[in-house]
Amino acid sequence: MENVKYFNCRVVPCFLVVFLLLVGCGPTARVDFDPATNFTNYKTYKWFTSLDSGLSELDNRRVKRSVDSLLQSQGFIESEAADFMINFYAVEEIVPANSIGIGIGSGGGGIAVGGSGSIPVGGNKILQTLTLDFVDPVKDELIWQGVSVRKYFTTSTPEQKAEHYLKVAAKLLRSFPPQ
Repeated sequence: MENVKYFNCRVVPCFLVVFLLLVGCGPTARVDFDPATNFTNYKTYKWFTSLDSGLSELDNRRVKRSVDSLLQSQGFIESEAADFMINFYAVEEIVPANSIGIGIGSGGGGIAVGGSGSIPVGGNKILQTLTLDFVDPVKDELIWQGVSVRKYFTTSTPEQKAEHYLKVAAKLLRSFPPQ
C-alpha cells in the first residue's frame, strides 16, 4: 500500500508536469469565419499579388509553401480564376532569454552576508503572431481568418524556420474549411 501512495504522490505529478510542458510547446491558434458562408463552394484559391506581410521574402515563400501544401492535400487548387484569395501578415517581437536565479546567503551572530545572480537559459526568441486571411474576391469580404501565436529562436536555421511555418499553417488550417 505504501508503494501505491509513493507512486501517486511522486510519479503522477511528474507526468502531469511533463504533459503540460509538451502541450504548451506548440503554436496556439484561433479561427473566425462568417457562419453564413457556404465553404463547399470554394475549391480554388489564389494569393494576393502584393503582400505586405512584415516578413522577409524568404519567410514569405516558406509561409506560401506550407499553406499551399496543406490546402492542396485537402483538394484545393491554386488558380488564376480563384474562388477565394489568401493574404497573410505577421507581427514579431523579440523576447529575451529566460534566466535562472541563484542566491547565496549566510548569517550568524547578528551578521548576514548574501549575494545573488542569474544565469541566462537558451537564447532570445521571436514571438510571432501570424494572421492568415481568406477573402471572397467577388463579394470583397473576409470569409475566414486564422491567427497563430508561436515563439521561435532568433538563431533558427532555414530548415527550422520551414518547420516552424509548417506547424503554424497546420494548426491554423486544421479547422478549414469549417464544418
